[in-house]
Amino acid sequence: MNATPATTGRDRKPVHLAVYDTLADWETGHATAHLARVGHEIRTVGPSTAPVTSIGGLRIQPDLALDDVRPEDSSLLILPGADLWDTGDDLAPFARTARAFLAAGVPVAAICGATAGLAREGLLDDRAHTSAVSFYLAATGYAGGERYVEADAVTDGGLVTAGPTEPVAFAREILRLLGVYEGEVLDAWYRLFHDSDASAYAVLEKAGAA
Repeated sequence: MNATPATTGRDRKPVHLAVYDTLADWETGHATAHLARVGHEIRTVGPSTAPVTSIGGLRIQPDLALDDVRPEDSSLLILPGADLWDTGDDLAPFARTARAFLAAGVPVAAICGATAGLAREGLLDDRAHTSAVSFYLAATGYAGGERYVEADAVTDGGLVTAGPTEPVAFAREILRLLGVYEGEVLDAWYRLFHDSDASAYAVLEKAGAA
């Protein structure tokens, strides 16, 4: 399926996808694939440029080391879940980078375990957010429990959050945030890929997004 953005002449700075050992393969594919289809360059960012291995055993060679990524050179930072978010502080530098991005007005999207990393960094204390379940984030000791929302994905203050079972909703929020699709076209995209609603394809085709 081909895709064209809802608007033209948008900022085409790269989208940066964080990659690290044990990253959850299934969580970001819808987002990165459809962003790439409309012209966003996807650049992978690792702790260093050494290869990393996903939960599924995929070996990924990062394009950049985290220390070399600057908010002003990016459209978005995507943080997938990974076992490492819950087993130590190895990924804390990615949460600190997320803070720098948000402070610079550049959006961040975090799913699954990455939401816990941002909770520990204090980035969810003052933003509506979601995750796998509320008590998962509560275990971090963060101060944002009252801002937790029972939803498939949430966007607030330039930050997208979602749980591990909602990769399509996660992508929906990213596509909305970057202006790729909007309104009934975005709704149709979600219905097609989340609900397998064949009638949604006609909406996308009419809009030139199929």
